[in-house]
Amino acid sequence: MDNQITHIEFKVPEPTLRRLPWYLAYAKLVLKEGETNISSTQIAKNIAVDASMVAKDLSFVNVSGRTRVGYDVKELVGVLEAFLGFTNSHKAFLFGVGSLGGALMHDNGLEQFGLEIVAGFDVKYELTGTNINKIPIHHIDRFPELQKQTDINIGVLTVPVDKAQAVSELMIEGGIQAIWNFTPYRIRVPENVIVQNTSIYAHLAVMFNRLNAIKECENCNKNKL
Repeated sequence: MDNQITHIEFKVPEPTLRRLPWYLAYAKLVLKEGETNISSTQIAKNIAVDASMVAKDLSFVNVSGRTRVGYDVKELVGVLEAFLGFTNSHKAFLFGVGSLGGALMHDNGLEQFGLEIVAGFDVKYELTGTNINKIPIHHIDRFPELQKQTDINIGVLTVPVDKAQAVSELMIEGGIQAIWNFTPYRIRVPENVIVQNTSIYAHLAVMFNRLNAIKECENCNKNKL
């Protein structure tokens, strides 16, 4: 999940940016339950992070808590949504309308977090002119034309791994400045292009590895008995 830009310094550390949506999700849950205030300790306890880390992370956003009272939940939700950009609508193109790409086009929840996929592109001519969830699908040859018309600069990459680099280069050449990469391939891009890698396969590998470690530990303990 590395950001490929190296010459720009960001004010908020990336680990903090990854945790802020957790705080937002929990704050929304608390708000739905009718709570009016929430403490950093309460947040930390319920999402399994250190309370000092929560307080430090929230110091980067324009919200302040009160001693022995905590944060106003409604204010916290509003501030976090605005800070993370979820209240703004960011339009994006999707490249690779396979099973994963199609699933993302079906996911209306993305719009709640500020991302609207407005078109899909694929190399299969039989998909041209069809749609998923009312989102039109075009042949990839039409991308440069439609990008010029819309000036959309975000691309979601869900192509097969052997096409990832070539399609990412096509995207960048056509005006894409930020790529949400769902492939397990580490695409190479210029320094002025942002890449967010979200490989479900990499996370599966981590989960399987940790699960195997737990099993090995359990077997080891059984052998000691």
